[in-house]
Amino acid sequence: MKIFAVGMNYAEHNKELADTLYNKEQKAPDMGHDREPVIFTKADSALLKDHKPFFVPDDMGQIDYEAELVVRICRLGKSVPQRFAHRYYDAVTVGIDFTARDMQRKASQQGLPWTICKGFDGSAVIGDWVPKELLPEVQQLRFRLDKNGKTVQEGWAGDMVFGVDELVAYVSRFFTLKTGDLLFTGTPAGVGPVAIDDHLEGWVEEKKVLDFNCK
Repeated sequence: MKIFAVGMNYAEHNKELADTLYNKEQKAPDMGHDREPVIFTKADSALLKDHKPFFVPDDMGQIDYEAELVVRICRLGKSVPQRFAHRYYDAVTVGIDFTARDMQRKASQQGLPWTICKGFDGSAVIGDWVPKELLPEVQQLRFRLDKNGKTVQEGWAGDMVFGVDELVAYVSRFFTLKTGDLLFTGTPAGVGPVAIDDHLEGWVEEKKVLDFNCK
Protein backbone atom coordinates (compact mmCIF):
# COMPACT_ATOMS: atom_id res chain seq x y z
CA MET A 1 0.00 0.00 0.00
CA LYS A 2 1.36 3.36 -1.06
CA ILE A 3 0.25 6.77 0.17
CA PHE A 4 0.56 9.53 -2.42
CA ALA A 5 -0.10 13.16 -1.60
CA VAL A 6 -0.28 16.38 -3.59
CA GLY A 7 1.17 19.67 -2.48
CA MET A 8 0.02 23.14 -3.48
CA ASN A 9 -3.16 22.10 -5.30
CA TYR A 10 -5.46 24.98 -4.23
CA ALA A 11 -4.57 28.54 -5.22
CA GLU A 12 -5.65 30.19 -1.96
CA HIS A 13 -3.69 27.69 0.12
CA ASN A 14 -0.67 28.26 -2.09
CA LYS A 15 -0.67 31.91 -1.08
CA GLU A 16 -0.82 31.14 2.64
CA LEU A 17 1.82 28.43 2.26
CA ALA A 18 4.24 30.77 0.50
CA ASP A 19 3.80 33.32 3.27
CA THR A 20 4.37 30.63 5.89
CA LEU A 21 7.40 28.86 4.44
CA TYR A 22 9.46 31.60 2.86
CA ASN A 23 10.83 34.84 4.27
CA LYS A 24 10.93 38.16 2.46
CA GLU A 25 14.50 37.60 1.27
CA GLN A 26 13.57 34.37 -0.48
CA LYS A 27 11.52 33.81 -3.61
CA ALA A 28 8.81 31.17 -3.22
CA PRO A 29 8.74 28.52 -5.97
CA ASP A 30 6.30 28.91 -8.85
CA MET A 31 2.85 27.75 -7.73
CA GLY A 32 0.94 28.63 -10.91
CA HIS A 33 -1.16 26.54 -13.27
CA ASP A 34 1.72 26.01 -15.70
CA ARG A 35 3.70 23.80 -13.31
CA GLU A 36 3.41 20.03 -12.89
CA PRO A 37 1.76 18.51 -9.81
CA VAL A 38 3.87 18.41 -6.65
CA ILE A 39 3.80 14.77 -5.52
CA PHE A 40 5.21 13.34 -2.32
CA THR A 41 4.73 10.08 -0.46
CA LYS A 42 4.12 9.07 3.12
CA ALA A 43 5.36 5.93 4.86
CA ASP A 44 2.81 3.15 5.39
CA SER A 45 3.22 3.69 9.15
CA ALA A 46 1.79 7.19 8.62
CA LEU A 47 -1.68 5.72 8.06
CA LEU A 48 -4.16 6.38 10.88
CA LYS A 49 -7.74 5.12 10.47
CA ASP A 50 -10.82 3.80 12.28
CA HIS A 51 -11.19 7.02 14.30
CA LYS A 52 -8.14 6.21 16.40
CA PRO A 53 -6.56 9.15 18.27
CA PHE A 54 -3.68 11.15 16.87
CA PHE A 55 -0.81 11.48 19.31
CA VAL A 56 0.72 14.93 18.85
CA PRO A 57 4.53 14.58 18.70
CA ASP A 58 6.20 16.56 21.47
CA ASP A 59 9.55 16.93 19.72
CA MET A 60 8.62 18.16 16.22
CA GLY A 61 7.39 21.69 16.84
CA GLN A 62 4.07 22.96 15.50
CA ILE A 63 1.86 20.29 13.93
CA ASP A 64 -0.75 21.58 11.46
CA TYR A 65 -3.88 19.92 10.12
CA GLU A 66 -4.45 19.91 6.34
CA ALA A 67 -7.87 18.48 5.41
CA GLU A 68 -8.11 16.87 1.98
CA LEU A 69 -10.25 14.71 -0.24
CA VAL A 70 -8.71 11.25 -0.46
CA VAL A 71 -9.47 8.68 -3.15
CA ARG A 72 -8.90 4.93 -2.94
CA ILE A 73 -7.24 3.16 -5.86
CA CYS A 74 -9.16 0.03 -6.86
CA ARG A 75 -7.17 -1.60 -9.65
CA LEU A 76 -3.69 -2.13 -11.05
CA GLY A 77 -2.57 0.56 -13.43
CA LYS A 78 0.48 2.03 -15.10
CA SER A 79 0.58 5.07 -17.40
CA VAL A 80 -3.19 5.43 -17.17
CA PRO A 81 -4.69 7.80 -19.78
CA GLN A 82 -6.53 10.66 -18.10
CA ARG A 83 -9.79 9.79 -19.89
CA PHE A 84 -9.78 6.39 -18.17
CA ALA A 85 -8.50 7.52 -14.77
CA HIS A 86 -11.99 7.55 -13.20
CA ARG A 87 -12.01 3.77 -13.47
CA TYR A 88 -9.05 3.47 -11.11
CA TYR A 89 -10.62 4.75 -7.88
CA ASP A 90 -13.83 3.59 -6.25
CA ALA A 91 -14.31 5.53 -3.00
CA VAL A 92 -13.72 8.92 -1.43
CA THR A 93 -13.21 10.18 2.10
CA VAL A 94 -11.78 13.15 3.98
CA GLY A 95 -8.27 12.77 5.33
CA ILE A 96 -5.77 14.92 7.16
CA ASP A 97 -2.21 15.41 6.00
CA PHE A 98 -0.63 16.32 9.33
CA THR A 99 2.46 18.46 8.78
CA ALA A 100 5.32 19.36 11.11
CA ARG A 101 5.27 23.00 10.01
CA ASP A 102 8.45 24.23 11.70
CA MET A 103 10.39 21.35 10.17
CA GLN A 104 8.79 21.96 6.78
CA ARG A 105 9.72 25.64 6.91
CA LYS A 106 13.35 24.81 7.65
CA ALA A 107 13.49 22.15 4.93
CA SER A 108 11.89 24.44 2.34
CA GLN A 109 14.25 27.31 3.06
CA GLN A 110 17.23 24.96 2.74
CA GLY A 111 15.90 23.23 -0.38
CA LEU A 112 15.60 19.87 1.42
CA PRO A 113 12.95 17.12 1.09
CA TRP A 114 9.73 17.07 3.11
CA THR A 115 10.02 13.37 3.97
CA ILE A 116 10.06 13.64 7.77
CA CYS A 117 7.75 16.64 8.19
CA LYS A 118 5.07 15.01 6.02
CA GLY A 119 5.57 11.28 6.46
CA PHE A 120 5.98 10.69 10.19
CA ASP A 121 3.92 8.06 12.01
CA GLY A 122 0.21 8.89 12.19
CA SER A 123 0.43 11.80 9.76
CA ALA A 124 -1.96 10.35 7.16
CA VAL A 125 -5.42 10.21 8.75
CA ILE A 126 -8.35 8.85 6.75
CA GLY A 127 -12.06 8.74 7.51
CA ASP A 128 -14.72 6.22 6.51
CA TRP A 129 -14.92 5.46 2.81
CA VAL A 130 -17.94 6.50 0.76
CA PRO A 131 -18.45 4.68 -2.57
CA LYS A 132 -18.10 7.28 -5.29
CA GLU A 133 -21.39 6.28 -6.91
CA LEU A 134 -23.18 7.56 -3.79
CA LEU A 135 -21.68 11.02 -4.22
CA PRO A 136 -21.77 13.79 -6.83
CA GLU A 137 -19.11 13.80 -9.54
CA VAL A 138 -15.73 13.98 -7.84
CA GLN A 139 -14.80 17.49 -9.06
CA GLN A 140 -18.07 18.82 -7.64
CA LEU A 141 -17.52 17.50 -4.12
CA ARG A 142 -17.52 19.83 -1.13
CA PHE A 143 -15.83 18.96 2.14
CA ARG A 144 -15.02 20.56 5.44
CA LEU A 145 -13.10 20.12 8.69
CA ASP A 146 -14.28 21.17 12.14
CA LYS A 147 -11.97 21.64 15.11
CA ASN A 148 -13.65 21.63 18.51
CA GLY A 149 -17.03 22.24 16.88
CA LYS A 150 -15.93 25.18 14.72
CA THR A 151 -15.41 24.92 10.96
CA VAL A 152 -11.78 25.70 10.15
CA GLN A 153 -11.51 24.49 6.53
CA GLU A 154 -13.98 24.29 3.67
CA GLY A 155 -13.10 23.07 0.20
CA TRP A 156 -14.64 22.48 -3.20
CA ALA A 157 -12.87 20.03 -5.50
CA GLY A 158 -13.61 22.30 -8.44
CA ASP A 159 -10.99 24.69 -7.08
CA MET A 160 -8.18 22.17 -7.49
CA VAL A 161 -5.31 23.28 -9.71
CA PHE A 162 -5.05 19.67 -10.93
CA GLY A 163 -8.20 17.54 -10.91
CA VAL A 164 -8.42 14.04 -9.49
CA ASP A 165 -8.31 12.26 -12.85
CA GLU A 166 -5.34 14.36 -13.93
CA LEU A 167 -3.53 13.47 -10.71
CA VAL A 168 -4.24 9.74 -11.05
CA ALA A 169 -2.92 9.77 -14.60
CA TYR A 170 0.16 11.79 -13.62
CA VAL A 171 1.11 9.63 -10.64
CA SER A 172 0.70 6.47 -12.71
CA ARG A 173 3.39 7.68 -15.13
CA PHE A 174 6.00 7.16 -12.41
CA PHE A 175 4.48 4.62 -10.00
CA THR A 176 2.45 1.50 -10.67
CA LEU A 177 -0.91 1.96 -9.00
CA LYS A 178 -2.12 -0.97 -6.93
CA THR A 179 -5.41 -1.80 -5.25
CA GLY A 180 -5.53 -0.11 -1.86
CA ASP A 181 -3.16 2.74 -2.67
CA LEU A 182 -4.32 6.15 -1.43
CA LEU A 183 -4.17 9.57 -3.04
CA PHE A 184 -4.46 12.70 -0.89
CA THR A 185 -5.47 15.40 -3.37
CA GLY A 186 -4.34 18.61 -1.66
CA THR A 187 -5.68 20.99 0.96
CA PRO A 188 -7.61 24.27 0.64
CA ALA A 189 -6.82 27.39 2.65
CA GLY A 190 -7.34 27.48 6.40
CA VAL A 191 -4.67 25.13 7.73
CA GLY A 192 -3.68 25.57 11.35
CA PRO A 193 -2.16 23.96 14.44
CA VAL A 194 -3.50 21.17 16.60
CA ALA A 195 -2.98 20.60 20.30
CA ILE A 196 -3.66 17.87 22.83
CA ASP A 197 -7.41 17.46 23.52
CA ASP A 198 -8.48 18.93 20.15
CA HIS A 199 -11.44 17.14 18.54
CA LEU A 200 -11.45 16.94 14.74
CA GLU A 201 -14.43 16.05 12.53
CA GLY A 202 -14.62 15.91 8.74
CA TRP A 203 -17.46 15.84 6.20
CA VAL A 204 -17.68 15.05 2.51
CA GLU A 205 -20.88 16.67 1.29
CA GLU A 206 -23.28 16.02 4.21
CA LYS A 207 -21.69 12.73 5.24
CA LYS A 208 -19.60 12.79 8.41
CA VAL A 209 -16.66 10.50 7.74
CA LEU A 210 -13.96 11.64 10.15
CA ASP A 211 -14.11 11.93 13.95
CA PHE A 212 -11.12 11.59 16.27
CA ASN A 213 -9.25 13.21 19.15
CA CYS A 214 -5.73 14.52 19.56
CA LYS A 215 -3.82 13.22 22.54
